[in-house]
Formats: sequence, structure tokens, C-alpha cells
Amino acid sequence: MIEVARRATRHLADATPRVRERLLQPIATQGSAPDRNGHPDLYYTLFALASLDALDAPWPRDAVRAFLLGFEQGSHLDFIHVGALARCWALVGKDTMPPSLAPALLDRIESFRKPDGGYDGDPTLNHGTAYGAFVALGACQDLDHSPPRLLDLGRSLHSLRSRDGAWNNFPNAPAGATNATAGAVVLLQHIGLHPGPGIGDWLLAQAHPQGGFLPVPGAPIPDLLSTATALHALAALGRRLPNRLHEPCLDFLDSLWSGEGGFHGHWADDHLDAEYTFYGLLALGHLTA
Repeated sequence: MIEVARRATRHLADATPRVRERLLQPIATQGSAPDRNGHPDLYYTLFALASLDALDAPWPRDAVRAFLLGFEQGSHLDFIHVGALARCWALVGKDTMPPSLAPALLDRIESFRKPDGGYDGDPTLNHGTAYGAFVALGACQDLDHSPPRLLDLGRSLHSLRSRDGAWNNFPNAPAGATNATAGAVVLLQHIGLHPGPGIGDWLLAQAHPQGGFLPVPGAPIPDLLSTATALHALAALGRRLPNRLHEPCLDFLDSLWSGEGGFHGHWADDHLDAEYTFYGLLALGHLTA
């Protein structure tokens, strides 16, 4: 994903330094990126570091490492933040991790395994989700490890097929969700399983006439996360975006761009944060020849 996001600079051109500066300022001063309430946060730090790497912008690894050390082995963190902690360490450098930290993080991730072989951080669920699988697999791979029982993980994903042939984060859903479907496509290919026919057509059917992709069929407006993940999944499937959708998607991204150096999540979003900035870079990268 970072490699694809690197291509975004061809579209950003002279605006690239503004994105770098906006992302780098909090990293340089406190070793972390803020959440939407302005508090230092592992999850947003992950996206800031990934974006800075995509923009070939150096960042202070010692300051970030000091921030990460404060979380020790992540025993008090929820699932999403444990995954972010693992991935942040991978970006800082696995060779700089304290001894025994990587196995401890892998054990902590595995503690969120569900009876069906999937992953999720919600203790009330007895099944995994596509999002949970994406978090777990990404964190494990960044620590040079494959999750155990990969076939069980594949079966868990299969159980999330929606009745329209896509994927949802809940079994037997009547319709799929774009992010869950995109995540399942990429995950299944990573573990050597084919998502089956028709998924590319389903994803393309979520394209909005004014550009971007809808989060679910019939949603009123597109959003940046769904657009970036749909484009990423289509590329993984080897499906070329039709010419009729290319310019509208670029126009959609332009409508979310802020001259301050980042992207909004959708037309009604007033915030700028590192997560959506990364997804803006990813989407732009896929739209760049």
C-alpha cells in the first residue's frame, strides 16, 4: 500500500511539501500523531508514518521509538491499538525493538482470535470480521510472522459472504460492504485463496456517478476510505478502472483535498487527520498511470 501511495506525488506536485509538513510537525514535537481530539494516538501515528514514508519524508525515529516504548508490550491496549503498535515498530525498525517484544505482541494479537478462526476486538462477537482479519494479518506480517491456522482464517472469511455475493463484517448479511469486501479480497489473495468470480463487478457497481465509491449499496454519498479500498482491491484483482470512472474519481479526491495539506473523509467531514490523508495518497496512487 505504501508503494502505491508513493505515486501520489505525481498528482500532488507542488502541494507535496504541505502534506509532509502537516504530518511531520506533531511527529517532530511529540513523537506521535494526534487523533481527532488532538490526543497522541498509536492508530493515527501508524498512518502518519506510512504517509511520510510514501512521501519520502524523513521522520525522527528516536522520538517515535520513545513514544512506542511507553506502551511496553501492549497488554492494556485494545485490538486495534495492539495492531497499530506492532506496525509502528515495524516502521521504526524491528531491529530496535526490545527483546521478547515481538513474541509478546504476536501473543496479544492471537488472544483476539475467535472460535471460527477469525479475529475481532469486540468481546461480544463469537465470530471474526473482515476488518479484524485485516488488522491481525497486517500486524503479523509486519513482524515477519504468519498467523497460525490460516485455513481457519480463510473459512472465517468465507462465512462472512453476504447474500449478494460480496462480504460484510457479519454472517448472512443481505448485502455486502465495500470495505469488508475489499479487505476480504486482499486477505484471501494473501493466504492463497481466490475470492471467486463477480467480485470486481460488485465493487465497480459501488462507484458513484460523481466519483468515488459508496460504503454500501444505496448509500447517499461516497467516502474516501471506501474509494481507496475499492481501488486497491480492484488492482489486486487485476481489474482496470473503466475510463468513464477515472476522471470522476480524481474529481472526487480533489473535492476532499484541503490546501492545508490533507484530505477529508467525505463531503460532510470537517476534519483532517493522518488516516484519511494516507487513504487519499493510496487512492491517488491507484489513479496515477
